[in-house]
Amino acid sequence: MKYAALAVAVVIAGSSIVYAQDAQQTQPPPGTAVGSTKTPVINKRQKRQQARIANGVKSGQLTAGETSRLEAREAKIQKDKQAAKADGKVTPAERRKLRHEENRASGKIYKLKHNDKTQ
Repeated sequence: MKYAALAVAVVIAGSSIVYAQDAQQTQPPPGTAVGSTKTPVINKRQKRQQARIANGVKSGQLTAGETSRLEAREAKIQKDKQAAKADGKVTPAERRKLRHEENRASGKIYKLKHNDKTQ
């Protein structure tokens, strides 16, 4: 009876150790999310905003000067994104800055597309 209880205790202890090791292995290494160089959200947003600008040009809602300024703003955001990636990781502060720049650019696209100037 003692040996059976001891065997059950060993099995339970062994399985909890294996479970703890599995849990550690399935989690990403520390700093992966923070140290990631991938910016899929920013990339998708840049594509959508470029499409909005192109749509504004096509529909005549944006003048040549407005388009030029918007494209320059998008180029600056791209440059800032590349600078953020240059050291091998994009920090939360850098992501926040890029998101802020994208928010401002989005508002500017809307404002310029909905003013009274047309091409």
